Amino acid sequence: MTSREDDALAQAAVAALTGQLALAPKPGLPDPRDLDARSRRREHDSLRWSARALAPGLAAMAASARRTGEASPVLRAELGAIGRSTEHSVSLAGGGHKGALWALGLLVAATALDPRAKAREVAATARRIAAFNDKGAPKRPSRGSSISAKYGAAGARGEARAGFPHVRRALDALATARRAGATENQARLDALLTVMSTLQDTELLYTAGPLGLRHVQAGARGVLEAGGTATEAGAEALIALDADLYERAWSPRGSSGLLAGALFLDALPTR
Repeated sequence: MTSREDDALAQAAVAALTGQLALAPKPGLPDPRDLDARSRRREHDSLRWSARALAPGLAAMAASARRTGEASPVLRAELGAIGRSTEHSVSLAGGGHKGALWALGLLVAATALDPRAKAREVAATARRIAAFNDKGAPKRPSRGSSISAKYGAAGARGEARAGFPHVRRALDALATARRAGATENQARLDALLTVMSTLQDTELLYTAGPLGLRHVQAGARGVLEAGGTATEAGAEALIALDADLYERAWSPRGSSGLLAGALFLDALPTR
């Protein structure tokens, strides 16, 4: 792998992130329909800018993996250092993708270690990288880790150390919806809802608590049980869920970051 290929991996990850931003209606999350409202337009533009701000850091993560050559404590420490620097750049660009950076960074690094690996093999390699402790990490717990500890949720770290099960479920949902004749937008929305239906989203736990999280999970399951977004009943259920989450100001951001990870793996030539 060369520096050009590192850049290509980074751009593919950014494309996956911006691709999920284009989905609509995306329950509780910004989507293109919001561009008529000035405040929501600013939020949507900020998310796009911050997604692009990830590219240099992701390319550096790919280069680190290529140079290191294996899942190891050294690689884990380098990825952590690059990630913290990239978080600062993302914050300057408006923030909004820190959770996605964790998932995409590990998956990009894992892909760089073996560019010929299939999607699930990449997820398994990312699990091996995440298993090592980052000795350079700040001693003060992050909000996400504090919420994980408080409620016993897996959180971003647990998701990675389990081999990204929700990313794999999203990949399965994409394949199932496509085989059933869904449009690409519908297939991706079904994948997002699949993640939302079971993920212990720490962002939702922080803003809505356990009862709110279960409410969102039940709403996502309701859309899928109605037949998914490609059906009339499922589409109506999705619109109702979106309106409900918008009214409550609840946003399943953890789910959107994992969907971006699934879209990145889905775009790999060897998927």
